[in-house]
Amino acid sequence: MAVVGVLGLGHVGLWTALGLLTAGFDVAGCDISEGRLAAVKARRAGLRRDDEARLDTYVGTNRLTLTTEPTVLSSAATVLVCVPTPVDAHLVPDQSALRDACEAVVRHTVPGQTIVLGSPSYVGCTRELLADKLEKRGLRVGVDVHVAFSAARADEADGAPAARQTVRVVGGMTPGCTVAASEILNHLCSRVHEVSNPETAELAALLEDSFSAVNIALANEFAGIARDFDLDPAEVIRAAATNSSDFMAFYPGAGVGGPRVPSHPYYLLWQRRALHRASPVTEAAMTSIIGRPRAVVARAQELLDEAARPLVGARVLVVGVTYKPGVADVRGSPAVEIIDELTRAGAQVAFTDPRVERIATAGGELVGESSPIAGAWDLAIVHTLEPGVDYTWLSGTPLVLDTTYRLPPIPQRHLL
Repeated sequence: MAVVGVLGLGHVGLWTALGLLTAGFDVAGCDISEGRLAAVKARRAGLRRDDEARLDTYVGTNRLTLTTEPTVLSSAATVLVCVPTPVDAHLVPDQSALRDACEAVVRHTVPGQTIVLGSPSYVGCTRELLADKLEKRGLRVGVDVHVAFSAARADEADGAPAARQTVRVVGGMTPGCTVAASEILNHLCSRVHEVSNPETAELAALLEDSFSAVNIALANEFAGIARDFDLDPAEVIRAAATNSSDFMAFYPGAGVGGPRVPSHPYYLLWQRRALHRASPVTEAAMTSIIGRPRAVVARAQELLDEAARPLVGARVLVVGVTYKPGVADVRGSPAVEIIDELTRAGAQVAFTDPRVERIATAGGELVGESSPIAGAWDLAIVHTLEPGVDYTWLSGTPLVLDTTYRLPPIPQRHLL
């Protein structure tokens, strides 16, 4: 089997590498962070436990190279770019990692390679950051090298094996580029859906994340409507979901974390603003989502006020801080913003999470409570529920704010 280069060894890059290794390819993995490489080697990469164990069987062998030197990419038949595309504190796309990665790829590309950009960004990024610059280097795209875009789709909580059940959309600069990219991507998914150009694939990826954002915002809105009628939002959604042909179930929560929905729609909005065009539905959805953690804090204060307990000095425990169940990943997790907001308001805040030992907050590092004592808190805010974990101790807490809408009913449970 040929060597495949994976540039960017975050969660998506690692699952991509693991999928390729499982398919029989050797992988040259490159990441600019020595700390990240050390975490991978130490089985502290934040993957599911079974994925960590599977990856560990390749670490230290000649099947998997781990390096910070992009020169290793020159030896690969195919290079997959899997770097993050976040937004900054002002919700402006931070393209620094993407541009640096693409410059490294262009610098080390050799004739005969296939380059696949897998990081969702703005429409036109594959052409601008890869194809045009390779042409300037004298490499003819579609002849000397093949270039395509295909964003990863696997549900990150399900890990590498689930990727085999997904469909990958791929758009190449030429029909030949699409075929070359599809040959490698077919080893990572159930099938490939080919489109006519990279821009179509890029916009499709942004549409997926914007679709999620709009529906999550709608689910959050209906959660409030249901509470006004003293109804269970989750039950309402499950009932509507019985119409499987016209309804897709999205559930409300404390906000949205992870690498995609909190940031990728902003790439579309940013590009639309440059064209002096509005996207009011997506804009409204993102505005609604970003305000959700503050709504959690406001609801917490409301519950404490009703119990004649001021927020200042209140003992508050956040239960679960990962952005979703099943991963030891707090990237963009609303829990961190909730903790920061509560702390600024004067509360004494702690957290507990079976997957996370410590987190970085605005006030410094916070170490989790490994064995929370029932009754030691004025309020527990349930942010993430891990399957298989016993939460019956929450029945000893006087107030429980369930932002997951999935906690079994107890008398002191309140919904967001």
